[in-house]
Amino acid sequence: MAGIPGLLFLLFLLLCAVGQVSPYSAPWKPTWPAYRLPVVLPQSTLSLAKQYLSYETLYANGSRTETQVGIYILSSSGGGAQHRDSGSSGKSRRKRQIYGYDSRFSIFGKDFLLNYPFSTSVKLSTGCTGTLVAEKHVLTAAHCIHDGKTYVKGTQKLRVGFLKPKFKDGGRGTNDSTSAMPEKMKFQWIRVKRTHVPKGWIKGNANDIGMDYDYALLELKKPHKRKFMKIGVSPPAKQLPGGRIHFSGYDNDRPGNLVYRFCDVKDETYDLLYQQCDAQPGASGSGVYVRMWKRQQQKWERKIIGIFSGHQWVDMNGSPQDFNVAVRITPLKYAQICYWIKGNYLDCREG
Repeated sequence: MAGIPGLLFLLFLLLCAVGQVSPYSAPWKPTWPAYRLPVVLPQSTLSLAKQYLSYETLYANGSRTETQVGIYILSSSGGGAQHRDSGSSGKSRRKRQIYGYDSRFSIFGKDFLLNYPFSTSVKLSTGCTGTLVAEKHVLTAAHCIHDGKTYVKGTQKLRVGFLKPKFKDGGRGTNDSTSAMPEKMKFQWIRVKRTHVPKGWIKGNANDIGMDYDYALLELKKPHKRKFMKIGVSPPAKQLPGGRIHFSGYDNDRPGNLVYRFCDVKDETYDLLYQQCDAQPGASGSGVYVRMWKRQQQKWERKIIGIFSGHQWVDMNGSPQDFNVAVRITPLKYAQICYWIKGNYLDCREG
């Protein structure tokens, strides 16, 4: 009987994750802030000293293009524009880490795996995780397809895997409610048409400023027909519900399982969130999300505010401390990723 309270608490957390109950009560609600976003406008001339937000595109046929961008901040009156340079500093990516007691949850059963938000997590053929962010687009970490110097093996034939029930002999399977064993799942794969990687990652060689730009977008060859999760500008950590983040990924030590976790944000910079969410290789590229109140639509909404990158040692008051790190979606990164998805900067004015 001692385990019943723990099981009830786990069930409560899973119900919160899929949105069936809310841990927040009236009248206060953590609310998505409104941001005025910059415009990322592709152009052919080299106009910035540091082209970190310029990007490289790899197509399925092996051809590559480089697009240089100009960054403009619109004034509040809507007229005039200012050029802005973008630069940052970062540190190298290391292995993923478990901190003390392993607090990850393996998600079983199609009732969870095939429902939002868990259904937005997909597996890359290179071994990482990605998140569905549009009808044909997947957000992931740049290092999952590019090591800072060249594209990793298998990127040209990159595929994205979607978990689906595994039926035998063409049947519809048995009723899970009467079975002690979880229903077996399999991956259905869709080829990637093209990938976008920011030049900040490539120029950083995954060491200098690289981690700040450890994100990439994949365009599938056909729509995936699943509900996707919107991206959003990362609010300050103190504005996050409970100061906490969530993400799900395909950790290598639990093959075939989707693994969910949540934890508190310990520290932050403009580009990075420092936390100690338990994770293992394979979880890289997972979309880090929170659930907050959308005032305009008067509803709760989850948005991806970062991409899980990896492990990093950080100097804390003269003493090195290790963290798992997520790349924050800043206004500039939001504008760039949104442009990659929509192809029109006019559709990328609200984050």
